[in-house]
Amino acid sequence: HTITQFLLFGFPHHSPTLSTAAALRYYAADPSPSLAPPLCVDLSTSIELPGFKTTYDVIAEGEGTLLVQPKASVTVHATGIVAETGKKFWSTKDPGQKPFSYTAGVKAVIVGWDQGVLGMKKGEKRELTIPADEGYGKRGFPAWGIPPDGTLNFEIEVLSITPNKSEL
Repeated sequence: HTITQFLLFGFPHHSPTLSTAAALRYYAADPSPSLAPPLCVDLSTSIELPGFKTTYDVIAEGEGTLLVQPKASVTVHATGIVAETGKKFWSTKDPGQKPFSYTAGVKAVIVGWDQGVLGMKKGEKRELTIPADEGYGKRGFPAWGIPPDGTLNFEIEVLSITPNKSEL
């Protein structure tokens, strides 16, 4: 499930846990928080992909009407973090890296990413939460620090979309 960002009001001794930008929990406290626990209202906006366990949050809306469809050529910025450790394992924004290009919807990347990017517009940013069985599975990817059964959080920004010529 989605890691949630907490906004804590009236509890200055707590440190917020940062993660999914669109998933919020609002804590409203009694004027004397030491006497009463906070009231919790879940404002999470994670969207589930039909038929998949991967979820996503829209961080920034895209522009135009062109959507990422299967067999389109897509170029993205991507940053991957292991949910269990909070460690970044890859980013196209790191020094020496460049945007990543691939063909969408044809299993050229892990399933959660492949499905999570479909339907995005140019300029759109999503945070994907990808469970292990739609990521690197029981083996993980030790060379990148992804443990067996590791959940992945990817921030994806679509930079360009070129539709498949047969779809035009």
